[in-house]
Amino acid sequence: MPQQQPQDSQSPYRPPYAPPPRPQPYLPHRFGVFLAPYHRPDGDPALQLRRDLDLAADLDRLGYEELWAGEHHSAGYEIIASPEVFLAAAAERTSRIMLGTGVNSLPYHQPLILADRICQLDQQSRGRAMLGVGPGQLPSDACMMGVDPLRSRAMTADALDAIVRLLRGETVTAATEWFALEEARLQLGPYRGRELEVAVASAVSPTGAVLAGRHGVGMLSLAAADPAGYGALDANWAAHERACGEAGRAADRTAWRLVTPVHLAETREQALREAEYGTPDLVDYIEKLSGTRLDGCATPAGAVERWTTEGLPTFGRAVIGTPEDAVQRVEQLADKTGGFGTFLILRLDLAEPAAALRSLELFAERVVPRLTGHTEARRASLEWAGRNSERFVGAMRRATMDAIARKGEVR
Repeated sequence: MPQQQPQDSQSPYRPPYAPPPRPQPYLPHRFGVFLAPYHRPDGDPALQLRRDLDLAADLDRLGYEELWAGEHHSAGYEIIASPEVFLAAAAERTSRIMLGTGVNSLPYHQPLILADRICQLDQQSRGRAMLGVGPGQLPSDACMMGVDPLRSRAMTADALDAIVRLLRGETVTAATEWFALEEARLQLGPYRGRELEVAVASAVSPTGAVLAGRHGVGMLSLAAADPAGYGALDANWAAHERACGEAGRAADRTAWRLVTPVHLAETREQALREAEYGTPDLVDYIEKLSGTRLDGCATPAGAVERWTTEGLPTFGRAVIGTPEDAVQRVEQLADKTGGFGTFLILRLDLAEPAAALRSLELFAERVVPRLTGHTEARRASLEWAGRNSERFVGAMRRATMDAIARKGEVR
């Protein structure tokens, strides 16, 4: 064991092997990106998907822990139909980042087939797959498949019950109004018998939070940036805790993920200016889906202003500014919730590619260390050296003068 070092009178010595104490309330310790993805429909989809795969490699290089990719089938913007196919390609370009389906819409899938595909992804990626689930976001998707939106939450509950049991190695026989399983079991299972992580989407209603608690899996708060979703965060966590208690288990804040749009630059003015590149396209998407016009969005600057203040439907209120602005928002979310485990950046085509990549670099370089406390030891070391500079410099000066007096003779 290293010897105990003397303590500075103003700042206790913290040995390098001891992590800094975590601030309260519990701040996230993992960071990642949630990729729907949103791409303007007049672009080449092949190039857009290739850029998304390049993004996976960039995130892996920058140290992000997670990448989630969605499932959508209509409306032209969110163009990943099979997150498993996309994430399998991303796995070949990365080595450490976890890869999650964000989310698979359970009413669209036979549970055994989906569980089998996720396990194949987990095997191919050597244990890096995560399964995100939900009822489906776009009514147009459900309409094309004949799924009644009023039944989607009940269908999600049916499917999740079967999938969780299958992933845990059970043999499942079940019959519902829309699927049947007869002695169903997985022939592969997760990689090397690990427990594959599952997260349930949660927005404003407590349905997802309750399902996650009932099954002992994680919660994925997709609407954390939306005023209504933000307002429901603590209530949904309370519902999750109750469901966990009823199932005889403790709620785990480290398995809770919150999603927020973020774009950063060196200055707030630069970030706002860069966001004018892509915000009008998102406004157009929202207006066409809703059939209504958004107030204050007639100009790119006006749309960005509204997004950062009042917020936009679907996307909520974005963080468009500096790394300090991002730190403050995450701390605000921690104060609101009492703490959570993972912060996910909602990836949008807000800025041109170079500026978008720089935003992710800034978040990794300046936001993550602040939130995790990993810069505290360096800061404390510099402050300690500064407070004792006269003592250190004086000793060095005396040593130099002594060497001169001895004419370089070494004793």
